[in-house]
Amino acid sequence: MTLVELIILLIISAVAGIVGQRIAGFALGGLLVSIVLGFVGAVLGLYLARELDLPVFLALEFGDETFPVVWSIIGSALLAWGIGLVTRGRTRLI
Repeated sequence: MTLVELIILLIISAVAGIVGQRIAGFALGGLLVSIVLGFVGAVLGLYLARELDLPVFLALEFGDETFPVVWSIIGSALLAWGIGLVTRGRTRLI
């Protein structure tokens, strides 16, 4: 993976994390938290998709890596919602 591919992957995971936080209604932190939330959301979303035998929508490929955008957003929304319930959310967006 080249530096450009890594930067694009970080940007896409940040956007997925931000959208996931907006869907969940909780703001958990800044840009770095959104990036981590996007990556972890991708792992969680892919796990759910594989367990439920669902297709992968809108997967972007960078070199030999694939990033599932839709499942990343769904996974990050579920993760943000769960963390927001446990911590009662730092900032309620709605």
